[in-house]
Amino acid sequence: MLMTSEGNERTSSKKNVRRGVPQSVFVASLTLAVIVAFVAGTRSDELYRIVAPVFGMKVAQRDLDASILKETYRELASNYDGELDISKLSDGAARGMVEAAGDKHTVFMDKKEATEFQESLNGDLTGIGAEIGVRNNQPTVLRVINDSPAAKAGLQKGDVFVSVNGESMNGKTAADVASKVRGDAGTTVKLAMRRGETKQEYAITRAQVNDPSVRWDVINGVGAMTISRFDEQTGTLARRAAQEFIDKQVKGVVLDLRDNGGGYLTAAQALAGVWLNDQVVVTEKTGGKVVDTVKTERHALLGDIKTVVLTNGNTASASEIVAGALQEYGKATLIGEKTYGKGTVQKIVNLSGGRILKVTTARWYTPKGKNITKEGITPDKTIHITKDDANAEKDTQMEAAQAALAPVQSTNLEQA
Repeated sequence: MLMTSEGNERTSSKKNVRRGVPQSVFVASLTLAVIVAFVAGTRSDELYRIVAPVFGMKVAQRDLDASILKETYRELASNYDGELDISKLSDGAARGMVEAAGDKHTVFMDKKEATEFQESLNGDLTGIGAEIGVRNNQPTVLRVINDSPAAKAGLQKGDVFVSVNGESMNGKTAADVASKVRGDAGTTVKLAMRRGETKQEYAITRAQVNDPSVRWDVINGVGAMTISRFDEQTGTLARRAAQEFIDKQVKGVVLDLRDNGGGYLTAAQALAGVWLNDQVVVTEKTGGKVVDTVKTERHALLGDIKTVVLTNGNTASASEIVAGALQEYGKATLIGEKTYGKGTVQKIVNLSGGRILKVTTARWYTPKGKNITKEGITPDKTIHITKDDANAEKDTQMEAAQAALAPVQSTNLEQA
């Protein structure tokens, strides 16, 4: 079963142990219920109500009154002057029902949205492979992914988008530009870019681009690890980075969780396990009752190395789990801005036709019981990056992290 932590998702690592009744009895009981229901002519929804509670599954107490939907469609079809797309109408009705639940994290996705969602979780994106942001009020390339179409075409960090397929990008947001640049693999996008005073045009063929969730480097004796999202490879890559830090005898580590919206809980559990040994990472509650407690394994690599975690207002969900746990256990100093405050669990339900329902099922709490959704995670040292800082490519939060680790470096140099 796939579970999510916001746009960001999670797989459940817990093992549900049922006590008191052998598993064979459950199987026999279920089989008997199915046979009896079939003979008695019980409808499938009624059968679900009988069987579901046995397995601890929540059951709707009342049927949805679909008569208003049927009535609305009947009148729409009878009176509308135009063609109606039944598939779009059905998706729209489902979307409206889910939105009416009033939870912004509970969402319905049509087939196209579901496909893009799954691709984003795995880091498999279709486009040119460039990270876009706004600098000096202009849409700008912030990073070019290695071996991507953008890299092969010669785009560089700092290039400004002038137009996309002939449409001016002046005053557009990063999201606006990204939506124009993206497209199906094999199609071409025409870009006009400005680098300094020079304007250059590109015709770039879009392709499937994979952006690893973990990037790392060692600079001046300090290991820097950036986590862009929590996917199936995050734990493996993070441990690889940690081992490299150990081999190079780093004196400190910066874990950058800024702008990380979350991902799989198991990946957050694995990342926290790079610092924590057999310790609780997060507690999951439904209706105020604890339903799961997630702990790390016993193979911490960086637990004794001074660490700084960078956070900002877009650090959310699984990122907040890691940041909160490392802070509360005294394994890291947090620098930056207060986190987003998104501590709800989403379950991914695969619907017919490739559609997806992402529904909130529980809430997360830090090891010391802090409600992540209500409180977020407050850094030990608050530092904001101003608009002027961003325009000047000045990362004051990273500078503060390096300064916090500087005493460690100088002390070790003196001993040497």
